[in-house]
Amino acid sequence: MSGGVGGAGGEPGGGLRARHVLRPHELVPGARVVLRHRTGDGSAADALGELLAADAERLVVRTRRGEVVVRRADLLAGKAVPPPPAPRAPRRRRPPHAAVGVEELELVAAAHWRPHEVERLGGWRLRAAGGFTGRANSALALGSPGVPLPAAVAAVEDFYARRGLPARVAVPHAAGTAPDGPDAPEVARELAARGWAVDTPTLVLTAAVDDLPGPGEVPLPAGCAVVSTGEPDAAWLAGYHYRGGPAVPPAGLRVLVSADAQVFARVVEDGAVVAVARGSLGAGWLGVSAVEVAPSHRRRGLARRLLAEVAGVGRAHGAVSAFLQVAAANGGARALYEGAGFGVHHAYHYRVRPQR
Repeated sequence: MSGGVGGAGGEPGGGLRARHVLRPHELVPGARVVLRHRTGDGSAADALGELLAADAERLVVRTRRGEVVVRRADLLAGKAVPPPPAPRAPRRRRPPHAAVGVEELELVAAAHWRPHEVERLGGWRLRAAGGFTGRANSALALGSPGVPLPAAVAAVEDFYARRGLPARVAVPHAAGTAPDGPDAPEVARELAARGWAVDTPTLVLTAAVDDLPGPGEVPLPAGCAVVSTGEPDAAWLAGYHYRGGPAVPPAGLRVLVSADAQVFARVVEDGAVVAVARGSLGAGWLGVSAVEVAPSHRRRGLARRLLAEVAGVGRAHGAVSAFLQVAAANGGARALYEGAGFGVHHAYHYRVRPQR
């Protein structure tokens, strides 16, 4: 018996055998059955579906093509069959901020914080910007350098020596991979063997922009106001101290305005800047960086409000996804970002050549 064809006349019976199974006790209304029966032209067909009615004269089956009436006199075989398999749940497509690959996201982030100089070494990017930030002054190790690793390391050392900068390599890897562990990328193991130290293990977080709170959802403390500009003016720069350093150098100013577009938001209270943040835009992404709150004004929700302000600008300019980088050891900042809707995408760390 062929149990895979629904409806009458769906399949010719051809060469019917005498051993067809007939189980009358299974042919009860409500059961899912398959009935083989003769058709008007003498061939045979199967009716597969729910048995709606059964009496001494006929059986009625609801098939995918409609109801089929089978006379008892034409019934050749019949039995109950298992229910059809449950339909597969549709595969959920991962949102863009989660589906993007590590290398692609690293290139997106690099375009939001551009150095002054970039030299290609295979898939690697050797970057320099007068020493302002590790991101703009490190070799981004993506894919193959196109030469053996010892030669690539020598090229990196030469590039930074000619600029009077420490040789530094940014090594992206999966989150949860220890920089010195056996699963670390090959370049990390090569540099470790040469004595290059691990510096600033960092997490890259992503989110859908629409999942981030907007300005209207994060109230400001009384007496505070938010001001946003397209350039980092003197007031914004007064509130930004990269790693606690002094005023931003000219090389840093070029990096801060290096994205396709950016916004510089600050919270002002009693005429003083008490918190700042930078948002960058490009390729459908919103980047969040340079978030700083004056020590005496922390734990007031100011960073969360600036994050909402930047997210609002990103939404207004069509950004779909957002990313940021945070030191893995900065538990407070991680809690802020994860509480706003960010999740870990991947990680990276720097390898720095020892002084000689």
